[in-house]
Amino acid sequence: MPEPAPVPTPSADRTARPSALLPGATHRILDVPGGRIHCVEQGTGPLVLPVHGFPESWYSWRHQLPALAAAGHRAVAIDVRGYGRSSAPAAADAYRMLAHVADNTAVVHALGEETATVVGHDWGSPIAANSALLRPDVFTAVALLSVPYTPRGGPRPTDGFAGIGGEEEFYVSYFQTPGRAEAEIEPDVRGWLTGFYTALSGDTPASEDHPGPFFVPPGARMADRFPGGPLPGWLDERDLDVYAEEFERTGLAGALNRYRNVDRDWEDLAAWDGVPVTQPSIFIGGALDASTTWMSDAIAAYPRTLPGLSAAHVLEGCGHWIQQERPDEVNRLLTDWLHGLRRTTPGP
Repeated sequence: MPEPAPVPTPSADRTARPSALLPGATHRILDVPGGRIHCVEQGTGPLVLPVHGFPESWYSWRHQLPALAAAGHRAVAIDVRGYGRSSAPAAADAYRMLAHVADNTAVVHALGEETATVVGHDWGSPIAANSALLRPDVFTAVALLSVPYTPRGGPRPTDGFAGIGGEEEFYVSYFQTPGRAEAEIEPDVRGWLTGFYTALSGDTPASEDHPGPFFVPPGARMADRFPGGPLPGWLDERDLDVYAEEFERTGLAGALNRYRNVDRDWEDLAAWDGVPVTQPSIFIGGALDASTTWMSDAIAAYPRTLPGLSAAHVLEGCGHWIQQERPDEVNRLLTDWLHGLRRTTPGP
C-alpha cells in the first residue's frame, strides 16, 4: 500500500520564490477564504505580521524585514487586499474592516502558526488594532505606527468629515465617491505618488504658508496642493518605480475602497464601541505627521484605550512615512519591544 503524500508546508509552497527586491526574503501567495494574499517573508521564529497603509505595499517594510529576521523573528509583510499581488474584489464593501481582520487571521493560519504580533502603519495601524481587538486569541501583541488607536465611537464618520474644512473638502470625503480620485491619480500614477509622498514627509514639508493636500477647494484636485521640489530623502527613483509600477498595473480603486468603508466599519464595530485593546502594545509616530498632531487627544487617552502600552514614541523631525524615513530608529524600537515581550512570555 503506498504511503500517504506528505502534507505541504509553507516552505514547500510552489508559489514561493526568492525576492529580487529584497535579498534573503521570499515571496509567497497564500490562499485565504477572502481570496489570495501576497506576502514577503524573511527569518524564523515567532511570527511578526507587518501591515502597510495607503498608498504603499509590502515594500514599505523593506527595512524592517531584515532587522526583524536578524532579531530572531519570522517577519511576513503582506500586500493588503486590493494592493499589489493580493486579490482585489470589485465590490467596495469587500474592503470593510472585518474583511481585513479575517485576512490577517487567515494569513497567520495559512503560515502554519497560531499566534502573531501584528504591526501596522497608516491604514495598517487601525487594521492591526482591530485585528488585536477582535481576535485576541490570534494577535497577542500590537505595534501601531503613525496613526494612533481610537476606539469606535462618536458620530457617523462621513458626517464628521463633512463638517471639517468649511467650504473646502476634507481628503477622506474627497475619496468617498468611486472613480473620482481614481480619475485624478491614474492618468499619472508616478507623478501623483511623488507629490503625495513628498507632501507628507518630514524632510520635504510644505512651507508654512502652503495649505497642504488635506483639504480640496471646490473644483480642484488634491495634487494642486502638492509641494514641488526634490524627492524626500527616504525615497529614491528605484523605490518610486516599485510603487508606481504596482499601482499602474492594479489601479487605485482597491486601495481607495478602504476609505469608502468608514461608515460600514462604524456600523460593523458597534458592539466594540469604546473598547480598549488590552494586549501589549507600542506606538511610534512622527512629530511632523498630521496624524500625530491632529490625533494628540487619542495619544493622551492611551492609559485608557491601550492599557498594555509600553511606550508612545514621537520622533522629532519625522513625517508620516515613519518606518521608511527613520528605519534604524524604528527597527531598534520594534526589536527592543519584541525582545521585551519574549522575556516576559513564559516558555513552553
